[in-house]
Amino acid sequence: MDPKAQSSLERMLAVLDLFSEEHLSWTPEDIAAQLQVSLPTTYRYVKLLVDSGLLQKDLNQKYSLGSRIITLDHLLRTGDVMLSHCEARMKDLVDRTGFDCVITRLYGNKVIDTHRQHSSSPALLRYGRGRPRPLFLGAAPKVILAHLPAYSLQKIFNEQSQSIQQANLPSDWKAFRRYFTTIRKAGYYFSNGELEPNVSAMACPIHDKEGLILGAISLVAHVDRMQMIQADKLAALLKNSAQEINENLN
Repeated sequence: MDPKAQSSLERMLAVLDLFSEEHLSWTPEDIAAQLQVSLPTTYRYVKLLVDSGLLQKDLNQKYSLGSRIITLDHLLRTGDVMLSHCEARMKDLVDRTGFDCVITRLYGNKVIDTHRQHSSSPALLRYGRGRPRPLFLGAAPKVILAHLPAYSLQKIFNEQSQSIQQANLPSDWKAFRRYFTTIRKAGYYFSNGELEPNVSAMACPIHDKEGLILGAISLVAHVDRMQMIQADKLAALLKNSAQEINENLN
């Protein structure tokens, strides 16, 4: 691809990166200012994205995400092989424990919940499908990080020093690695009010056939409900379910 064309394509796709929970719609003028491109160029980008269904003009004459995103999310869920192997086990875990069950994946440096099976008394969570979670807080992210290859974990360590400090994790690489090695050896991680004050969670890793980490499966409940359960028995149940998923994936 021609370098100029590639650069133009990257800038056009960067329009989609501007959207967040804090900023759900944009004017062409604001997009142009954010991307540091001319207004005519911005209008060209916006038109192409509208024509593809990725953007739409809202009632305030601003641009918001379009219906194509919904279609793509449906296709993503339909084609998620990991989810298709997890759903039955998730339902079984919910039935046996009365807790919510959540699947979490790592995409680059973003940890995202991709599916949640609700119990009859669901925990109140700020995070859900599609909303990136903090990388160093909570059961699922820590289990995923613990099972990364050492070079991948060190890359994250080198790039995320401020977030590591905010999460009160070791700021020295050797101590940081030991922290996650301990979690890896345990085969699970239990968090109690770590990400959200009233929520506890226990997570186990899910691997592909090569043994590489794909994500985590978690049981989530209100702190008071989780305290009534013996942690070792819950861990054994969750680890067994994770192992069954791993075997089916292979």
